[in-house]
Amino acid sequence: MDSVINYLYKHRFELFIVTQFFILFGSLFFPDALFQDTLLPALFILNIASGVLLVSKQRKIMWFLIILFIVALSVFGNSLFSEVEKSEFILTRLSVYFLFYVIVTGHIIKQIWREKEVDKTVIIGLMSGYISLGFIAFFILVSIELVTPDSFTGILLDSQNIDSRVDSLMYYSYITLLTIGYGDIIPVTPIAQKAVVLIGLIGQFYIVIITSVVVSKYINIAVIGNNKQ
Repeated sequence: MDSVINYLYKHRFELFIVTQFFILFGSLFFPDALFQDTLLPALFILNIASGVLLVSKQRKIMWFLIILFIVALSVFGNSLFSEVEKSEFILTRLSVYFLFYVIVTGHIIKQIWREKEVDKTVIIGLMSGYISLGFIAFFILVSIELVTPDSFTGILLDSQNIDSRVDSLMYYSYITLLTIGYGDIIPVTPIAQKAVVLIGLIGQFYIVIITSVVVSKYINIAVIGNNKQ
């Protein structure tokens, strides 16, 4: 059993990023109803499990996350949220996901920061950390929209269908993180505008600080290797 866990831990970043990619892009390959109702909840559970694996060396945090999500699943079920669900329950669920991704993202950054050698695992960890920031941004934006309705406006938010609006805010969270800005969604309330600025800054800080540190380590290792030759 320990050998299996150790093997999975070695591939923790790969497992985490694969589930992230399927959550983000799975609807490109599967019918929308099947993906939203069946696959997406299962993918979130798999992503949570791989996230728990990421922090498995920190036993207290690992068990905290396990207990947190056992309680969340027993109370709310396995869907992200539904149209008939009360906003208080949706906010509680989003808070659980937000807390999870903050903890896991922090550990991803800590692990890749402490690595002395840059290899495939570190690069994948760097990528998964950035994607996790997008999930954190998404939970922030959805929470703002629930607490202060119509905080965001634009052609992509005209639909009253909750799945469409959630998909649009997921898209907007990454567009903001990447500081692209197409203008198809606009923050119109002060809290939404401040949140968007914060998300943009976090995205830039990650690229400028975390990514540059990893690249610097890789260059230093390459230089040392060349000098030895």
